[in-house]
Amino acid sequence: MPSSVMPTTTSGAGPQAPAAVSAANLRKSYGAKTVLDGIDLRIPAGSVFALLGPNGAGKTTTVQILSTLISADGGQAQVAGHDLATAPQAVRGAIGVTGQFSAVDGLITGEENMLLMADLHLLPRREGKRIAAELLERFGLTEAAKKPASTYSGGMKRRLDIAMTLVGSPRVIFLDEPTTGLDPRSRHNMWQIIRELVTGGVTVFLTTQYLTEADELADRIAVLHDGRIAAEGTAEELKRLVPGGHVRLRFTDPDAYRDAATALPGGTGDDDSLTLQIPSDGSQRDLRSVLDRLDGAGIEADELTVHTPDLDDVFFALTGGAGVPAQTDRTGQSDATKETVR
Repeated sequence: MPSSVMPTTTSGAGPQAPAAVSAANLRKSYGAKTVLDGIDLRIPAGSVFALLGPNGAGKTTTVQILSTLISADGGQAQVAGHDLATAPQAVRGAIGVTGQFSAVDGLITGEENMLLMADLHLLPRREGKRIAAELLERFGLTEAAKKPASTYSGGMKRRLDIAMTLVGSPRVIFLDEPTTGLDPRSRHNMWQIIRELVTGGVTVFLTTQYLTEADELADRIAVLHDGRIAAEGTAEELKRLVPGGHVRLRFTDPDAYRDAATALPGGTGDDDSLTLQIPSDGSQRDLRSVLDRLDGAGIEADELTVHTPDLDDVFFALTGGAGVPAQTDRTGQSDATKETVR
């Protein structure tokens, strides 16, 4: 990890929300390869937590441990108030898991998939049918309920997969790269589903390869690298870890441009385009300082643009650029946050 980028820490005077997931010094190795090298987590109930990292960083291993699919080599963890080591069955009763690969059986209908899950949860037949019908309607699958799941689109299969996960009314849901391979519309539909789950009190543990997805959904984000949590915080906290934020001022009057360069020492000027680039963390206080200095000198810029690093920048800074390409928006431009004031 670059020396200029340090992990964030959490603090506060007020009481913390109860943790839906917590882990201390969680470790896992496969032979000589250390996958998790003592990670700590604390995820408040009713929130979305996103775990980012390069391919092979241990994201799926973390999910598998916390969902009782595999055992850790060391450390302690609790999920939904239950200890993984001493009460794994209670953990299983409180969680739902949607893995990277769909658990939908394509040979039977969507409705039959739902009823199968109800049977696995030992629900009475009438209650199972009611819950299945409600979830199929909630996820927009009622019309396709009687069709074989093999005929569903990728987005429909993902919706059915999550609907099946909800049959047991889990308090914590692990979503391991739930939108991989989905088209943009299906991905946005999935985001809405996740938001609705959290509104209903569910805690979502999300792993994703889409940095914009974490930025859009997560209350807190952790970056996993070399088996450790390299940094954790809100999206905005993580973005502030990375240098490169600046305010860009554009002028049409050469005299105003030169006066601004004098009033704002430390900036980088472009004499051809009459623009100044002033280092800034993008905060309101920093922006006000720039504007106050311009006003004090009687200078007015024709255009002011605030540029702050995005999660792509954070990811590459923390991991050395491994594993995940920069995401772009539909215009093909970087997702770096920009706000223009004319």
